[in-house]
Amino acid sequence: MSLPRTALGRPTLIAFALVIALGAPDAEAQRKKRAARAPAVSAECTDFYTATNADWLKKNSVPADAGSVSVLGAFRERTLEQQRALLDSAMRTPQGNVQKLLGDFWASGLDEAAVEADGSRPIAPLLDRINAIKKPKDVAPAIAALHQVGIPVAFNFSPDVDLQALDRHIGYFMQGGLGLPDPAYYTRTDADTRELLGRYRGYVKQVLALTGTPANRLDAESALVIDLETKLAQVSKPVVELRSPFANYAPVPTKDLGKQYRNLQLDAFLKAQGVSDDTVSLADPALFKRLDGLVGSLKPDQWKAYLRWRVGDAMAPYLAKPFRDAEFEFRGRVLRGEAAPAPRWRQVLDAINLAAGPMLGKEYAARYVPGDHKRRAEQIAGQVRDALGRGIERSPWLSDAAKGEAKAKLDKLKIEVGTPRRDLDYSVQPMGRGSFGGNMLIASTWRHREEMKRIGKGNADRRWDVLPQQPALAYDLAQNRLIVTAAVLQEEIFDAKQPAAVQYGAFGALVGHELSRGFDVKGRMVDAKGQLRDWWTPADVAAWNALGDKVVAQYNGYAFPVLKNVKVNGALTRDENLADLAGVELAWDAFASAEPQANAAAKQSFYKAWATLWAQNLTDTEAAQRAAVDVHAPGQWRANGPLTQQPSFAQAFACKAGQPMQANEAGQIRIWR
Repeated sequence: MSLPRTALGRPTLIAFALVIALGAPDAEAQRKKRAARAPAVSAECTDFYTATNADWLKKNSVPADAGSVSVLGAFRERTLEQQRALLDSAMRTPQGNVQKLLGDFWASGLDEAAVEADGSRPIAPLLDRINAIKKPKDVAPAIAALHQVGIPVAFNFSPDVDLQALDRHIGYFMQGGLGLPDPAYYTRTDADTRELLGRYRGYVKQVLALTGTPANRLDAESALVIDLETKLAQVSKPVVELRSPFANYAPVPTKDLGKQYRNLQLDAFLKAQGVSDDTVSLADPALFKRLDGLVGSLKPDQWKAYLRWRVGDAMAPYLAKPFRDAEFEFRGRVLRGEAAPAPRWRQVLDAINLAAGPMLGKEYAARYVPGDHKRRAEQIAGQVRDALGRGIERSPWLSDAAKGEAKAKLDKLKIEVGTPRRDLDYSVQPMGRGSFGGNMLIASTWRHREEMKRIGKGNADRRWDVLPQQPALAYDLAQNRLIVTAAVLQEEIFDAKQPAAVQYGAFGALVGHELSRGFDVKGRMVDAKGQLRDWWTPADVAAWNALGDKVVAQYNGYAFPVLKNVKVNGALTRDENLADLAGVELAWDAFASAEPQANAAAKQSFYKAWATLWAQNLTDTEAAQRAAVDVHAPGQWRANGPLTQQPSFAQAFACKAGQPMQANEAGQIRIWR
């Protein structure tokens, strides 16, 4: 494959032509001077990302209403359009019961006139249930009933992995029930926070008015809502303290909950959710004691105001325009910084993904992922897994003890492609096309029911935490499995029509990136038996940190695109950069093993496929935000960084050691090669 003439080569050629035209007085001296000059470095060996993506970068400027544009961003947008097309088809000519449900749901959301005519009727039964509260003992059953329809109030309750037995899920009782995203908003006294709280109270008043509070009671009832939420916030933990999974983990027997929390009636709550497990996690007993006390001490009218508000707020995006406008003005414009609501179809699609996402995922995979694509993806992923096995065996930095643990863990690693292996129960109340809000409640009740079924022994692998229609490759640390969603198995990432080199260079490298996470600084915390245990020795930790330090230094030297005098934060992006390097190493090994006779053009295609993934353009503002907080390096360095460490890349493009795209051999960083 001939290399294109490079931009860096042209000035030298032009200068030589000018010298000849002007008739230099000492042509022989000029010839000797040129001969001594170092040869020009090709574009591929200078900046492979820009050389590979030049046309794309030129043609794809950032839209006026966005902060970035990227290959993978456009890919995500196309998956949304695919979902839209699927739902349009299901609305017109549904194939089977699930499509009938989805088609009716979609039609009801797109019919804005019907949504306006429906007003607040979808939530009327919930409001009636709340308004029927007469005594403190009526509050807990109302809380349980709202959780059943997917509206968590007072606290959160959801399934998650049992950290002492990773093969099962248990229910987690956690703090929640607040309308603002952090408890600190209720307790800080600075001017900005006080102003935000004032705007929040205005929004509460709007929703209360829409849910039936008389005008002369709005000030009093909004004050009651803020007071109750403030009482909860005072005993809630800052969000930053809850990032560790252990912060929410404290298993307790369910048989004692009814006695310990008599007013909350947590035993009856679990029964209402369909949970019969003998253990739950309740890590903050002080919060739930406070809640229990508030149920018994606050007047029922205060709880009624709070519960009406929470229902109205949760359902506002799916009801008539006054609800939607109120919700967007505060949550959209103030909290999320959005300039305008999304198009109606996107709002409805988001709602369907929220409440009936697994239904849509089932149909999406059937429509867009042929069986042979799935089998090919599984084959490549399996070959990358085999490459990881070879990498573990030859690793110079892993101890023999850690290698044994790693190989045992790799032997048990599962690969799941397309959709989860275990399907759901799709028996759902018929939806019809008359009420979008009503359909939202039907669907969210179904999804809550299916989520509760995750709780119990042997259920941990029943579901994914990502939907099949969402583009994602992920390593599930708790279940030791690679998840490849149906949406991934298409152009840009995996195209079964492309040559093998392209499949390995893009999809294979991303698989390698994720698989490596099971055996790195995070993966070392779960062993082959699925137990939380550090299986590295101190020497392994030291060796990994040494590799990490080299990668930090490498990326610290890269200029952040668009920004002046700003470098990539190598420490912030370290773990992702290490995984990128591991991914390219493993994918190349898998490709070379599967295609030992690959020609020069195929080898180049492998690396071009990797670089193409990361094409992006950023605005100054977006780049500044990412430089401060993004754990991923910018696209240019995600593409180039790992390749500078690959001798096979240098061979494919005739790059010399010391050129920008090839580190000197003695200083090269290697993880699994």
